[in-house]
Amino acid sequence: MVDSGNVAWMLMASALVLFMTPGLAFFYGGLVRGKNVVNMIMYSFVAIGVVSVVWVLWGFSLAFGSGNAFIGNFDYIGFKDVDPSLDPAESNSMLFAIFQMMFAIITPALITGAIAERFKFSTYLIFLVLWVTFVYAPIAHWVWAENGWIFNMGAADFAGGTVVHINAGMAAIAAAWLVGKRRGVDRGVEPHNVPYVILGAAILWFGWFGFNAGSGLAADGIAVNAFLVTNVAAATAAMTWVILSYVQNGKASAVGAATGAVAGLVAITPASGLVGPMGSIAIGFGAGALTYVAVLYRHKFGFDDALEVFAVHGIGGIWGAIATAIFAMQVFGDGSPVSLGLDPNVVGPLQDISVVDGKFELLWANVRAVGATMAYSFLATLLILKVLDLVPGLGLRADPEEEDAGLDISHHGERAYVSDGAD
Repeated sequence: MVDSGNVAWMLMASALVLFMTPGLAFFYGGLVRGKNVVNMIMYSFVAIGVVSVVWVLWGFSLAFGSGNAFIGNFDYIGFKDVDPSLDPAESNSMLFAIFQMMFAIITPALITGAIAERFKFSTYLIFLVLWVTFVYAPIAHWVWAENGWIFNMGAADFAGGTVVHINAGMAAIAAAWLVGKRRGVDRGVEPHNVPYVILGAAILWFGWFGFNAGSGLAADGIAVNAFLVTNVAAATAAMTWVILSYVQNGKASAVGAATGAVAGLVAITPASGLVGPMGSIAIGFGAGALTYVAVLYRHKFGFDDALEVFAVHGIGGIWGAIATAIFAMQVFGDGSPVSLGLDPNVVGPLQDISVVDGKFELLWANVRAVGATMAYSFLATLLILKVLDLVPGLGLRADPEEEDAGLDISHHGERAYVSDGAD
């Protein structure tokens, strides 16, 4: 019998994860200049539409079809044989497919922070289809499908540290490097709406409870623990940013606090089903400190990752994957990580597996998973963007005149803010 409590919780968790994408839209929208806020919000909003359709048609099948160790097949194309009556832990459960759809939606939307204020919207629509198909789906299969090679290597990624955050962070580097710097960025660019940034971060924080606590695929003690450590890590990282900002500048930055909270949420994602409260404090502190330094020195590397996607999601995700192995408490007796949502009454007793316990197998597996994700995401994204740039009539970058006028008016024919006066 399917547990109705699990079904209710997973439907709610799926809705929470979807709500994160509008949260990201406000977070990113507040960070750009006022003439580009509609465009920035549309990047996230349109991802909901495009990726939802791609996921039903072929994305879910490529990610979770039986296939081989590297990619799924077309077993579930068009959601064929995806059953609404199955337990969410079943790979062909419609509820599982819905939950995973929400992850697939937000991941490419994260990348847009690196290409803010200069990327062609029409090209972005095509990029969404290609990137979900050729980058997101394969990596999701490696890490989460039962025959994926990273899954079977013993790496643990509870809720998407590699699949979502490192993946998006490396894609962001490739995109920012290939597209080039924003016009006028050397004169400095301030966030045009700090309240939007705080609102967006708060929505992300709220939605992240579904992102992490839902990834055990059941309403149980693992979900409760994941909920707690998610909040604690975000709070710790936010306060770390505030303190570091105050020490450096004598002021407690609101944007810094919001960015720190997101960094903490990123870092706890792969560990949330595996660490306890004290481990989450350590992970949150590390995330806050490491991403603060990364943002501080990013400009020295010569690429314009406009909204610090790699610093927050890439560095935060890498730290989270390593920290998972350092602070993890337990896996099931057969070696399967807790993140799979398996029933402990079925698979046997729990055992310690962390570096703290003198065991390095998980660390080595996670290091290899991080390295593979970084390399594949960067190279595959670079190839996709290079091809799109060479296609006549497409290209990656908006015209200089369009950038100067703002992408809101030049790409969407709308303004975020309209005066009541004659002008």
